[in-house]
Amino acid sequence: MENGNWLESIHDLKRSYRKTHRILQQAKERAEQANDEAELITIKEMMSDVVYAIEWMHTGRRPGNKRGIERRAGYQRYKLLDPLRMQSFVSNTTAASPSTLTDHQRYQIKDALSRLSEQERECYVLAHGHCLSYSDIAKLLNIAKSSVQTYVERAQKKVSEDLQNSLFLIWE
Repeated sequence: MENGNWLESIHDLKRSYRKTHRILQQAKERAEQANDEAELITIKEMMSDVVYAIEWMHTGRRPGNKRGIERRAGYQRYKLLDPLRMQSFVSNTTAASPSTLTDHQRYQIKDALSRLSEQERECYVLAHGHCLSYSDIAKLLNIAKSSVQTYVERAQKKVSEDLQNSLFLIWE
C-alpha cells in the first residue's frame, strides 16, 4: 500500500469513528429520554471505546499512557560535558595528548561553569573534574551527601540547558 493511500485510509477510518460517535451520542440522548438505564450504560461504554480509538489514531500512541518515549528519565534528558574535557580543564595540562583542550574549548567550559552557583560549580568540578565520589565531596566541603547530589544534579541540568541553547557552547 502506498503512503498516500495508507494516510487516506486512516483519515477515512477516523471519519468513520467520528460518525459512529455522533450516532452513539444520539442513541444516548434517546436512552436518557426513555430512562433506559441498562441501554444508557452500554452506550456510554461504547462511546468510551470509540473516543479511545479516535484519540489513539489522532495522537499515534495509547491514550492515558503516562510514560511515553517522549518522557524519558532525568538522566536520559541531560547532556553532560565530556568527562575527558572536564578532567583536562581541571588539571590544566598543556602536554600534547588527545585530552588537551584548545583555548576555545577552555572558554566554552568556563562559560558553562560561570552560570552555576558557587556550591554547584564546586560540587560539579569535584565530581566530574576530579572524579570524587559524593561522599568524598561531602566530607571535603563539610556538607551532607544529599546536598552534594542536589548541587551536582542542578548543575548538570543547567549545563545541559546551556549546551542546547547557547551558541557559544557548541562543541567541536
